[in-house]
Amino acid sequence: MPVGIITGASKGLGRALAEALATRGWDLVLDARGAEALGEAAGAVSGHGTRVEALVGDVTDAGHRTELVAAAAGLGGVDLLVSNASALGAEPLARLAELPLEGLRRALEVNVVAALGLVQEALPPLRKSAAGAVIAVSSDAAVEAYGTWGGYGASKAALDQVAAVLGAEEPGLRVWAVDPGDMATDLYAAAVPDDHDPRPAPAGVVPAFLRLLDERPASGRYRAPALLEER
Repeated sequence: MPVGIITGASKGLGRALAEALATRGWDLVLDARGAEALGEAAGAVSGHGTRVEALVGDVTDAGHRTELVAAAAGLGGVDLLVSNASALGAEPLARLAELPLEGLRRALEVNVVAALGLVQEALPPLRKSAAGAVIAVSSDAAVEAYGTWGGYGASKAALDQVAAVLGAEEPGLRVWAVDPGDMATDLYAAAVPDDHDPRPAPAGVVPAFLRLLDERPASGRYRAPALLEER
């Protein structure tokens, strides 16, 4: 069975993607910082008959990243790495003039440095996989100038570039930066707590990610809404 690592998998898109992969027979290593939510997610995912390793920790911890890859190796290797864990940099979001620099450092550390660190740990088994793939969960804030989204957007733009260069340097892998579009997530609620407009559930964009895994297009940046429209 293929094996995937998904960070930030206790809620939202990470959990929805984990459940979808489990129904397809994937064995999974799931990560999150909250033990209770991660345990609930792991229970739901394992209910589909898949093997699940749920490791509580922070992706900025190098030791935790090593543990994630070791757990995947125990399941048979690494065929997919999904960097979904994200930090906003400020909650709620703030204009650049008021953005705490420590918050920006946290966003860069989680969204870029830790994502690359996990890739570096996982590259040996990914290279051995017949269908090794990396998914970096991006954002439209990486390419659009939205007020108050500057710090978070800068970190996601950096993640996009890391993914683009990784795709060029590792032609044997597929490396996709994916903008999932608007979703109703705890991250968005924390970013803009006064925005109560309805947004799609994360499960609604999961088919876009599955399409990438099924069709394996060239490495690059993709928008989930566009992938869904083209089906």
